[in-house]
Amino acid sequence: MAPSNSQAILEKIPLSNLTLGMYVTSIIDNDNIEIKSEGYISDQEIINQLKKANVCYAIVDTTKQKSVEKIDRVLGEITVTQTVPTKHSTPDVSLDQEMRKANKLYMSARDLQENILASVKRNRTLNQENISQTTDSLVDSVFRNQDALTCLTRLQSKDSYLFEHSLNVAILMSVFAKHLALEKRIVQELTLGAFLHDIGKVLIPKEILHKRGSLTIQEEKIMRSHVALGLKLLENSPEISHIAMRMIQEHHERADGSGYPHGLNSKATSKYGKMIAIVDSYDAMTCERPYKSAVSPISAFKTLVAEAPTKYDEELVEKFIQCLGVYPVGTLVKLNSGKLGLISQLNKSMPLRPFVKVFYNTRLNQAISIEEIDLSKSKYKDQIDCCIKPEDFNINLLGFFKNAFID
Repeated sequence: MAPSNSQAILEKIPLSNLTLGMYVTSIIDNDNIEIKSEGYISDQEIINQLKKANVCYAIVDTTKQKSVEKIDRVLGEITVTQTVPTKHSTPDVSLDQEMRKANKLYMSARDLQENILASVKRNRTLNQENISQTTDSLVDSVFRNQDALTCLTRLQSKDSYLFEHSLNVAILMSVFAKHLALEKRIVQELTLGAFLHDIGKVLIPKEILHKRGSLTIQEEKIMRSHVALGLKLLENSPEISHIAMRMIQEHHERADGSGYPHGLNSKATSKYGKMIAIVDSYDAMTCERPYKSAVSPISAFKTLVAEAPTKYDEELVEKFIQCLGVYPVGTLVKLNSGKLGLISQLNKSMPLRPFVKVFYNTRLNQAISIEEIDLSKSKYKDQIDCCIKPEDFNINLLGFFKNAFID
């Protein structure tokens, strides 16, 4: 019954005391029959299934208890709830079909962001038609299959944060707005606003923009001026809608009035301003920067949950997490089998058991044949152990990604 680890400490506990993160070695039913059933309790659904099966006790190895950085009760309550399908929920094309188009579009939009910032520095006018065409193309891709561009937002370069951040926020904003079943015209306006939301930062001195450590009071004042600078740059652009302009103005406002530039509270902030505040904060937390390491999507979600409703709209935070899934597409994870893979598809009914494309075995220290695993299927005993970074295992994630999804 005991695991091979000689240091194991086994404890028999009532099922009512079983919590997320515990490692179960066996279970005991109401006929006092012990059944071998080994693995981590990674989501509430497992506990619910044990209750339905009339399990009374569990034997747990207390030495393998996890703090479970990726799951907690609050997050679980939000994400295990099956979302109501919207009219946009079914992809028009497969991920494989859309990925090549999305990759070319992402690279083109990234180059455009770089050109926009260069144009602003040289006091040149912006090509609004070109910008709108690009953001509309992003929306079209999201409506065909949102997982393709969502995947690409996970492959950032810390040296290209300024323009990749705005592009990623635009993509995530489009996905979020689509999830809320907004009209496509509104989704296009929101995506355009998100694409340009940080345009004023190009006029902020580099020594402040990329400073390591805390800003002084004066430097913070200069940094916050990027909102007003961005609005000034776009004030004579009739192609930029009122919705988009208001998003740019409000993306740093907070529900309790502690944000900037105007200290607007929740009642004074538009729904779209509340949406971009969430998306902007999420991407900022999950992006690698020269002066700040990225956190996992799970950690970012926890921060958003913890700071709602003080900083963010609580209902919108819940919908945003439901939209991306506990493990967003493109997230690099390690399974309890030792395999590494990328989240390739969400599972709306069982959010903690998505589809994973595995490609490496850490126990064998070698690459394996790429295979997509549906973690919700009983024949697969794999569960997600944790989110990881490519550098944790010295992996060329971009090379794998191209091999798995694009080439």
